[in-house]
Amino acid sequence: MEQKRETLGSRLGFIFLSAGCAIGLGNVWRFPFITGKNGGAAFVLFYIIFLIIFVTPIMAMEFAVGRASKQSVIKSFKVLTPEKKAWSLWGYLAWLGNYVLMMFYTVITGWMIAYTYYAASGRLAGMSVEQVGANFGALLASPGELVFWLFLAVLFGGLICYSSLQGGVESITKVMMAGLLALMLALAVRSVTLEGSEKGLEFYLKPDFGKLFAGGFKGFGTVLYEALGQAFFTLSVGIGSMAIFGSYIGKDRRLTGEALWVTALDTFVALTAGLIIFPACFAYGVNPDAGPGLIFVTIPNVFNNMPNGQIWSVVFFLFMVFAAMSTVVAVFENIIAGYMDMWKLSRQKATTITALTVFLLAIPCALGFNIWSGFNPLGPGTIVLDLEDFIVSNNLLPIGSIIYLLFCVTRYGWGWDNFINEADEGKGLKFPKALRAYFTYVVPVVVVLILCVGYWQIFGPK
Repeated sequence: MEQKRETLGSRLGFIFLSAGCAIGLGNVWRFPFITGKNGGAAFVLFYIIFLIIFVTPIMAMEFAVGRASKQSVIKSFKVLTPEKKAWSLWGYLAWLGNYVLMMFYTVITGWMIAYTYYAASGRLAGMSVEQVGANFGALLASPGELVFWLFLAVLFGGLICYSSLQGGVESITKVMMAGLLALMLALAVRSVTLEGSEKGLEFYLKPDFGKLFAGGFKGFGTVLYEALGQAFFTLSVGIGSMAIFGSYIGKDRRLTGEALWVTALDTFVALTAGLIIFPACFAYGVNPDAGPGLIFVTIPNVFNNMPNGQIWSVVFFLFMVFAAMSTVVAVFENIIAGYMDMWKLSRQKATTITALTVFLLAIPCALGFNIWSGFNPLGPGTIVLDLEDFIVSNNLLPIGSIIYLLFCVTRYGWGWDNFINEADEGKGLKFPKALRAYFTYVVPVVVVLILCVGYWQIFGPK
């Protein structure tokens, strides 16, 4: 028998779930250190421009494909264009891309859970700068501890998805998102009122375009490439992570407005994360371009210098867990839906298989920091996580976005008229039809050019 497809209970649930998928480590872990590395406000400006002119319209297209097909990414292309089988190949590759994303994302989520425990237990309190760095190094050097925290991240994600869409995924995501926004506002107010925070606000909010060209044309290209990669990474478009939630909603709202709501929430969280981190860094003399360890090495030092620092530390890392778990749950849901749509498994069986396979596939990333640290897939200094992040952030997400774009705007795919009819059904903001030529000819070329610049940065002559 054909299974009746689950649906979401409310528009708020849809927006929070979609935003929850977008809001995560890309906003509060990756965005601050990428911004710090690329000069601050000028990078943020290009990031926001790319969100508006490239990524948000493609999100509306992904929503439309999901809502029209009522299927996960693994079957949506086939349902809409059964006679054009080549498109279906991306459905399978994109579904596997969700696995690749979880292979490193759950490991980092485990770090967030670990640091919430460390902060609550008082382990970080009173540590010197050197001791905080040594603590993070000890975590990465311990394969057993990393695998344990990875297991908890996968277990929590699986338990949320196990029961039902409305009762489990939607209900708990609403709570996590509400808690996330409340915690962020409290932390941002605390950070911007610290003595000496003004320099951090200037670094973060006042563009210095001279920094963009400090490294010449190559440096400017790197900034554009990383801003584009961050825009695609933060909204998770291209691998069906948004299409799945489109497949769970009705046709009472137009999809362009819904995509803008998700982008607005996601951008609010990313920008607020910067308001939390950069003023605090400058207030306590912490380097803002400290890289991926910014949150785990430098931020605990900030809290150790604050009054009631342990409480603020617990709040901060709890907020990090909420942000990370909202994405884990959303991407798990996409993988689970693939099993349910393709092999007609029950939600419980699909969730069990998803959790088990993600856990096993994520172990190499955890071991890449210790036992397998000698494996340098992208050259000296790189590890397994770098390879997996490169596959997703700089390949599958932007390439998948181009595929969704071409599928929706060209006659060789689903077609412009079909897309517009779906996107504009219901109440709300209409999709800008006058920009068809821009989406057909300009956006794909620009994205491909910036991707080529990025490949040159990584693989070209040093």
